[in-house]
Amino acid sequence: MNQALLTRLFKTIEGSQESPLVKVAFNIIEEEKKKGHIKLAAKLNSILQHNIAKLNTNRPTFKLAKESTYKIPVDRRYKLPLAIHIEHEYLRYEMVLPLEVESKILRIEKEYLAKERLAHHGLKPRKKILLYGASGCGKSMAAERIAWELGLPFYKVRFDSIISSYLGESASNLQNLFESIEDFPCVLLLDEFDIIGKQRNITSNDVGEIHRIVNILLGLLEEYDGAGILIATTNLEGSLDKALFRRFDDFIELPKPTDKEIVELMKMTLSALKISKKINFENYAKELQGLSYAIIVKIANDAAKKAIINANQIISPEDFAKAVEENLALNK
Repeated sequence: MNQALLTRLFKTIEGSQESPLVKVAFNIIEEEKKKGHIKLAAKLNSILQHNIAKLNTNRPTFKLAKESTYKIPVDRRYKLPLAIHIEHEYLRYEMVLPLEVESKILRIEKEYLAKERLAHHGLKPRKKILLYGASGCGKSMAAERIAWELGLPFYKVRFDSIISSYLGESASNLQNLFESIEDFPCVLLLDEFDIIGKQRNITSNDVGEIHRIVNILLGLLEEYDGAGILIATTNLEGSLDKALFRRFDDFIELPKPTDKEIVELMKMTLSALKISKKINFENYAKELQGLSYAIIVKIANDAAKKAIINANQIISPEDFAKAVEENLALNK
């Protein structure tokens, strides 16, 4: 079994140290050590210990409301929902991240799980997060991953419903949405947050309404101390009103992947298929520098589809080279 598959497998293993499955996992780690795979063994052990620690941690005592008891608010005029719910099984959570970013995401998760212990010391977990970086580098996926890891319902704000052409209704929609989740533990994603968080000194025809929305947003973020986590994302952080930054508990940049992360991402994406040993991922990583995570995944998926459609048992160097060529041409 290759490293990517083992890593994915270990991330799904849960239980106490005495459970049969965990014992088998520890045996696998010992076998990898004997084979001389010291780094892999250490990585697998770290994942396993983290999962065991999560089980032993006193989880929050919140009681999740049933979907039928939580009604997503709607806009007053057209009765459109202000957010959409994404079912837990459809959340994306397998990510390749720089170590620094991974540690910051883990910190958010650990603090939320320990929020009751923090409260005993007058401390609060990070619950208002801003993720920024280039398009396609995993900002929305990171929000989904946090919801998946914490077992929280995941909602994505519908800005097409929030923003109204009628004076004052956009601000009212925002207030209704924030009030509805105050006591409901969930992850609420404000994707492409710059839509409503524009700088107030930007001159435009709708500047008056922008001022009103941003002012309301400043107050809502300042006062929010609800049961869930708010995550805003933007790839235009320079356009955000500067006062908004002070309202967030944490800012995390998701950069484009390095050579090492490109290789790991390609191997993870293709881990379910056989790959020709002639494909040198390290060489391709140098060629693909500067592309986003989303484009790297697309290249790997395009190569896999070519092989499957052509009824090949293995992804050939030709399949992979063609996928790289096509995507580089589209993303120059």
